[in-house]
Amino acid sequence: MRAILMLFDTLNRLYLPPYGCEWTKAPSFEALSERTAVFDNFYAGSLPCMPARRELHTGRYNFLHSSWSPMNPFDDSIIERMRNNGIYTHIATDHFHYWEDGGSGYLTKFSSHEIVRGQQGDPWKGQVEPPYFPPTLSKRSVTDNWRHDWINRSFIKREEDMPQYKTMENGLDFIERNHESDNWFLQIECFDPHEPFFSQDKWKELYDDKYSGKNLDWPDYGRNHYGKEATEHVRYEYAALLSMCDHYLGKLLDAMDRHSMWDDTMLIVATDHGFMLGEKDWMGKNIQPMYQELAHIPFFIHDPRHSEADGKRRSALAQTVDIVPTLASFFGIEPPACMDGKDMEKAIASDDAIRSGALFGIFGGHVNVTDGRYVYMHAPAAPDNQPLYEYTLMPMHMRSPFSLSELKDIELCGGFSFLKGAKTMRIKAHDGISPYWYGTRLYDIKQDPEELSPIRSDKEEARLLTLMRDLMKENEAPSDQYERLGIPEDGEIDEGIIAGYHQMDYQGCGEIGNLTEDGRLAAAVMTYETEGEALPLIREFASKKKDKVSGQDLLSAAPQLFADGKQLSKAMKAELYI
Repeated sequence: MRAILMLFDTLNRLYLPPYGCEWTKAPSFEALSERTAVFDNFYAGSLPCMPARRELHTGRYNFLHSSWSPMNPFDDSIIERMRNNGIYTHIATDHFHYWEDGGSGYLTKFSSHEIVRGQQGDPWKGQVEPPYFPPTLSKRSVTDNWRHDWINRSFIKREEDMPQYKTMENGLDFIERNHESDNWFLQIECFDPHEPFFSQDKWKELYDDKYSGKNLDWPDYGRNHYGKEATEHVRYEYAALLSMCDHYLGKLLDAMDRHSMWDDTMLIVATDHGFMLGEKDWMGKNIQPMYQELAHIPFFIHDPRHSEADGKRRSALAQTVDIVPTLASFFGIEPPACMDGKDMEKAIASDDAIRSGALFGIFGGHVNVTDGRYVYMHAPAAPDNQPLYEYTLMPMHMRSPFSLSELKDIELCGGFSFLKGAKTMRIKAHDGISPYWYGTRLYDIKQDPEELSPIRSDKEEARLLTLMRDLMKENEAPSDQYERLGIPEDGEIDEGIIAGYHQMDYQGCGEIGNLTEDGRLAAAVMTYETEGEALPLIREFASKKKDKVSGQDLLSAAPQLFADGKQLSKAMKAELYI
């Protein structure tokens, strides 16, 4: 038996023809949908990049215990289990986060790994002088990551220079040399179509993009202030890179045809998360609620044990953690211990339900749950989003170790079964963007698939919060998470408990009568961040206005309201939320 996992990063379900998109050029994805079971209710678990990859190894939710994380000594990896059971494992990838501090311990689980350099801000080529920056470039904070992206681009002149091209060539080479062998697992992992949406002209020319403004293939995360034409341009840039991914996916399908691999080789095509491209006035990921554009992701699987499922749609709820036990059952080995994942075989074969709910989120954000009909986003109980702790033996951020100040008050704790008798560090975390200000939300995604209008149903919220808590308990979520969320760790959850979750504390700003809803939110954030100093200033400003004062009005007036630069900086944090 053999298995191939084709993993693209930031693959947006809504831009794929098999999921209803009518304008992107992706014929290979259309062909793929005829050769695989296509899941319509597949969700991410932990976002973003490395948390999702930790789930692909362990089958456990990552986001309730830690943020961006290397593999920990206590982690039980399906890749390592396959290798220890005589299954050769190989990865070909250009995902540069693997060779940063926060991505350590993943590649070495494989029997062999091939690395392709040069994606995004990978510190690849040494160059002392600043790179060439196009005069049309959008303004960004000049970081090393941003600087190195433009250095790397200066060495990528042709299609053959593109990291994706090289990654796919490495993966296809493995197939050419090993297609007659048995018992292997291949992971081909492309960083594309992750931003920057950098592609060659041949892919851009597939789309009628007449935009002539600033370079926007790497949009800033946050509220989308680019305007209609620029936003459409960003979408075209994403689509061009998606079409490149589609082309090389086609080469993989051709290789499977050429070597008659469909009879004994599992093929999984998946992603870690999506990306917001102007929907609901958001650009990017990570800082907004985990909307459908981010968490509801595409998933395709060909299981040679159930080839009758190819070309069929599957409505069964499933998610990233479920890939791990599915691989284990396919190869006939024991899955990792302490999993949250469920074997998908019955869902693939006959669309049988394998789970009643799916938990998803980002560390320090909302804890979210879906049953396939509703999505419930539970916000923290207080603006400071505390208590919040990291549980890790590998204290690493994305590109650096935890600072000494972060480590000075560490505690050792045990009690989790996944530690296998060991202890782990408990480290206080400080989250810069509090989801408190977005509030607790309930969406009926059958009636409102774009999540444009949250609804109120105490009965459904009580049911979904109970489901969420049950899944948290299965994951052995730490007690501080229940406290952060303000939910009972034990006992019945009824409609009376739910009512309190909708009483947002507006820091005294509710008494200001002529604020719009987003103006009241902006005023509350400003007041909280400035420890109350903003409230009298905002009250005086609003009293002089005849019309309703919006959040944008307050942000525009902030430089005049706050003479102190430090307080102005704190007040401008409201820009993240409105």
